[in-house]
Amino acid sequence: MTHKMLILVLQLGLIILATRLSGWFFSRKLKQSQVLGELAAGMLIGPYLLGAVHIPALEGPLFAITEGTIPVSPELYGLATVGSVILLFVSGLETDLKTFIKFSGKGSAVGIGGIVFSFLLGSGVTVLFNPAVDSIMHPTALFLGTISTATSVGITARILSEKKKLSTPEGVTILAAAVLDDVFSIVLLSIVIGMTAVAAAGGSIQWGPIGVVAVKAIGFWLVCTVIGIIAAPHIIKGLKYFESLELIVGASFGIALVLAGLSEMVGLAMIIGAYITGLSFSQTDAAHEIREQIQGLYDFLVPIFFCVMGMMVNFAAMADVIWFGLAFTVVGLIGKLFGCGIPAYLAGFNLRGSVRIGVGMIPRGEVALIIAGIGLSAGVIGTDMFGVAIMNMLIASVAAPPLLIKSFEGGSGYRKALGEKEEAISIELEFPTELTSSFLRRSLIDGFRREEFFVNRLDHSAQVYQIRKERMIFTLMQQKTRIIVNTPPEHEQLIRLMMIEELLTFKEFLSGLETMKSPDMMGAELIMGMFARAEAHDR
Repeated sequence: MTHKMLILVLQLGLIILATRLSGWFFSRKLKQSQVLGELAAGMLIGPYLLGAVHIPALEGPLFAITEGTIPVSPELYGLATVGSVILLFVSGLETDLKTFIKFSGKGSAVGIGGIVFSFLLGSGVTVLFNPAVDSIMHPTALFLGTISTATSVGITARILSEKKKLSTPEGVTILAAAVLDDVFSIVLLSIVIGMTAVAAAGGSIQWGPIGVVAVKAIGFWLVCTVIGIIAAPHIIKGLKYFESLELIVGASFGIALVLAGLSEMVGLAMIIGAYITGLSFSQTDAAHEIREQIQGLYDFLVPIFFCVMGMMVNFAAMADVIWFGLAFTVVGLIGKLFGCGIPAYLAGFNLRGSVRIGVGMIPRGEVALIIAGIGLSAGVIGTDMFGVAIMNMLIASVAAPPLLIKSFEGGSGYRKALGEKEEAISIELEFPTELTSSFLRRSLIDGFRREEFFVNRLDHSAQVYQIRKERMIFTLMQQKTRIIVNTPPEHEQLIRLMMIEELLTFKEFLSGLETMKSPDMMGAELIMGMFARAEAHDR
């Protein structure tokens, strides 16, 4: 046991160093997602490359290949599993259920179209390239088809924010469709896991058991979600009695772990229970505090999850499926481009706008990796197919940013004949220092929350927020000394009024400081410390 703990501590130390350095390099130098850097770090130091080097002091390699379907130790894989639970718990916290339910039409059509096209093409090409897979109902085809449905909104949101396109018709539609993609991918994963279990038990899949599995998965999802949404406000209200924010955060995450375990017990995936818990607590007034307090645990465990996923890539096994991997990636791109673009065109976008939406839905992300990891751990797919899934994510995530930037060159992507507004209004404020703009940005966000707006931080490596209330959607971002709000024209007056109110409040605060007569050093240090702590908290 002591030796196992020694190995685990050394592994975690190397993983943390590698993911931090690689994540920084990919985000700062290559202008790519940190996730890609963390995956690359896992591939490099994993058991199939540098991790296999014999270390005399350890009497073996640091990352020795273990027996079974998972090439890493159970201890390390366990930490990665907890990381995936945290990842989906936080994803649920950041989902606005009211807006998701009320936002009908364009986003739903785009999301469903992308899911159907991607699933059929992904599972179809799997059957075509693999003789052992006889139909799209084969477990391997089902898993790879499900992997091809997931979309990563983080990369797209970052690019749209930089181009000031988050509040355009295309930007809002992409974000709504991406949320729908994640939800349906998780539900689809539940059905696929159940169908795989039926196939393993009976040798073949029948439509009767398939229906039972689908009802079971969707029923569990709906029942737990309804109960969670109803119970979450009462749970938070009861926990407030103890007057401890740490207790509220710990209890909510504990419930997420319990529900994740229950999901696994009924034959579904742990991440489903975690997502349901996060979704339930997202409607409470403590959602923002839970999200902020759990950020440290998120920053520690989630990169471990991505790194361990990278360690599972067996380059030797991938050599035999390289052409299938490229074909799977190409049909995945086509599935999102046409599956999302065609419904967008039918919903009122012109050809330019439809292409923008299709390209914006191309990146793959966290959910796809989790699905691939579950398939590998269950023995449904091998290391070669897992490598195909990683290849698909890497190529799609690298190819999408330049294509998306290029697609937004030119005019509007929305047909005027439908009589809807097409351009967003950009409201910009310039301040003398970054500390001042940070103070005002936090004040604005707090002001919107007081007015019952739902604030969702789109990119945790930058200060980019989506602010929503029913059908009212706009974005707020801070770029060093500037605060920029992109909003549809019909909401401009309300946004300007709220900004003026916060500016007047800030002016009163500064006037109060000016009236202080000869403040002693302690008072000055207190004021400077307040700004410094606020800035450190943002970073």
